[in-house]
Amino acid sequence: MHIKAAGKSHIGKVRESNQDAFFVNPSGPVPLVNLFVVADGLGGHSAGDVASTRALEAFCDFVGKSNNIIGDCENFMAEALAFANGEVHQLAINNEEYKGMGTTFSAVSIDENYMHYVHVGDSRIYLVESGGIRQLTTVHSDVTADMVEQGFLDVKEAKKYPRVVLNRAIGTDEEVSIDKDTIVLGKGVRNILLCSDGLTNMLSDEQIFDVFKTGTDADGLCERLVQAALDAGGSDNISVIVIGWDGR
Repeated sequence: MHIKAAGKSHIGKVRESNQDAFFVNPSGPVPLVNLFVVADGLGGHSAGDVASTRALEAFCDFVGKSNNIIGDCENFMAEALAFANGEVHQLAINNEEYKGMGTTFSAVSIDENYMHYVHVGDSRIYLVESGGIRQLTTVHSDVTADMVEQGFLDVKEAKKYPRVVLNRAIGTDEEVSIDKDTIVLGKGVRNILLCSDGLTNMLSDEQIFDVFKTGTDADGLCERLVQAALDAGGSDNISVIVIGWDGR
């Protein structure tokens, strides 16, 4: 197995600061390997940049201080993210200027032919396959998440609906429900994409897939994805991680 990954973040054309944080580590802090994270601080709340950065730091601290994975990998990652949630929440409680802050969080770890992930919020994780692009994660908003979960909308239809307010984020509450899963990476998988909604608010899945048709280099794909989002308006911070995966 060979992995090459790259990440890029851009402030966009409208925001005054970049509240996104990302982490690309093809070797990964022990005991996780090939660890990748995108976190998007809540733009409508105070100190979103503090929330995303602290969540990322706390998650990696938890992982780095563990000598081995207790239980399966996805549950271990969920424990790390629950710890990060507590750290961000406590920071907000202790500092008035951080009151109400929070962040999305999407993390991937790849071990051999398995991809483990945890997710909270409206950042996204995609598999880019030879025939198209497939969204793995759910958008946790008042409208779309509930309707998709209840079967009233499929993921593609849900994108036509407004996402008013996130109903799940890291740090906003003492406890948070974390989505987690492990999937087998088949030979049809070309890339894995993690991104903040600064990309997906500007580009449809079809437009994202068109960018992936332009080449396979992770650095180049990150550059072109961000530029495409900027060309489409760049109304938010834009963060992307592209993982090139070869399962041979």
